[in-house]
Amino acid sequence: MKTVTLSVQTVQNVIDSTLDAFSGKPQGSHITFLSFDLLWKVLAPNRMHIVKCLTGSEPLALREVARRVGRDVKAVHTDVQLLLGSGILEKDKEGKISFGYDAIHVDFMLQAA
Repeated sequence: MKTVTLSVQTVQNVIDSTLDAFSGKPQGSHITFLSFDLLWKVLAPNRMHIVKCLTGSEPLALREVARRVGRDVKAVHTDVQLLLGSGILEKDKEGKISFGYDAIHVDFMLQAA
């Protein structure tokens, strides 16, 4: 099973993880955000529904994604474009959309301000 971890990390944490990776320490697959607010903005509920629909799925046409999430194609297109631009989703040569993971692990801590 190919799992990705969504997390909130500081720039220094990302740098440290990158250096660890270059020294040969396995890091796994990560999608990292600099703040919880940014994670929530990019992966708002409608967008997370799209990601969830594509998790473990073969690449799908935009219309099929819209059908599976029960939303208008134009609205799904807007959300998919943002997710593509963020590097969360990928698009193949045929224009089909995919999320290259079978599972998502979410790892972050919320602390008092």
